[in-house]
Amino acid sequence: MMPSGPLPRACWTSFISLLLVCCLLPPGTQGQEFQLRVEPQNPVVPAGGSLLVNCSTDCPSAELISLETSLLKESVGSGLGWAAFQLSNVTGDIQLLCSGFCNGSQMIGFSNITVYRFPERVELAPLPLWQPVGENLTLRCMVSSGAPRDHLTVVLLREEEELGRQPAGDGEPAEVTVTVLASRDDHGASFSCRTELDLRSQGLGLFQNSSAPRKLRTFAMPTTPPRLVVPRFSEVETSWPVDCTLDGLFPASEAQVQLALGDQMLNATVVSHGDTLTATATAKAEQESTQEIVCNVTLGGESRETRENVKAYSFQGPNLTLREPNATEGTTVTVTCAAGPRVRVTLDGVPAAAPGQPAHLQLNATAKDDRRTFFCNATLEVGTPSPSPLSWGC
Repeated sequence: MMPSGPLPRACWTSFISLLLVCCLLPPGTQGQEFQLRVEPQNPVVPAGGSLLVNCSTDCPSAELISLETSLLKESVGSGLGWAAFQLSNVTGDIQLLCSGFCNGSQMIGFSNITVYRFPERVELAPLPLWQPVGENLTLRCMVSSGAPRDHLTVVLLREEEELGRQPAGDGEPAEVTVTVLASRDDHGASFSCRTELDLRSQGLGLFQNSSAPRKLRTFAMPTTPPRLVVPRFSEVETSWPVDCTLDGLFPASEAQVQLALGDQMLNATVVSHGDTLTATATAKAEQESTQEIVCNVTLGGESRETRENVKAYSFQGPNLTLREPNATEGTTVTVTCAAGPRVRVTLDGVPAAAPGQPAHLQLNATAKDDRRTFFCNATLEVGTPSPSPLSWGC
């Protein structure tokens, strides 16, 4: 109601101020000048954890303060301008909304919950049984679960040396790879991977999970075959040495060597020195034949092999016989030189008619023949196309 008469000067001043305030504050502004706070603001909580949320305002006439969320909640208290709620089993990121009224105007406040969880599995994929030196080796790390992913990093390691790091990404499971060049120094080294969940910017810490380590075995195998040293010929039932050597092996001490005569495995003695491996054995042929000696060296699933032939022969030495070892002068004496099959004999320089046949000498004994010495020589040719003569005399 307006006054009907003139107002005093002081009253006019108050009236003008009142009109000015009414012009500056449109209807409902009295509620909008107050905000609804949500605390904590943008919290980070462990998966499955609980959280106490407080919705509050400075509005002196606030009413109907509530929390809107799909999470399981319980009201734990309220008062002038505030209401508190307990949230439980927070399993995923979610936005909270607090609402209320102040002087008939609605107030709204927001807060975003970020859930963190540690990886359930951090595993380095199995390494090759043997990795060739000088070839690329791809290391793979698999990570299951873990959040938030934009704060999760995967690190691949050789012992304590960092080989590379990458964000985990959004895949499930996450797979991070690093490729390195295998060297001799990697033989026996342990490789692993580690996750780093960095929540330090959220006021928490740096959480690390490591995989079980895996050991790598590297190897180097030359392209050249082993050197196999054996005799070309060997007499039956006579022992002879076998020597097999291979250079450029790494690690030579872990190589496997097999020496065989035909289908018979030989008992080999193996010695390694540096990158050189030497195997020695003794062999013996039990019958006449051409037999194969095999030297096989295996390392890292690769093999190098050498084969050589050895011809086993039987050489029956010459027999010299006198039909009349004690003869009187004028008596006919027969001397015979004989040997085994395929053996050519010579008696006092006179050869037999053919290999395998004996040589004969007949003479009339005289005084000059007393204590006479006769020479019987046997020769066996072995090998083709260039036979080697083996001689034996008596």
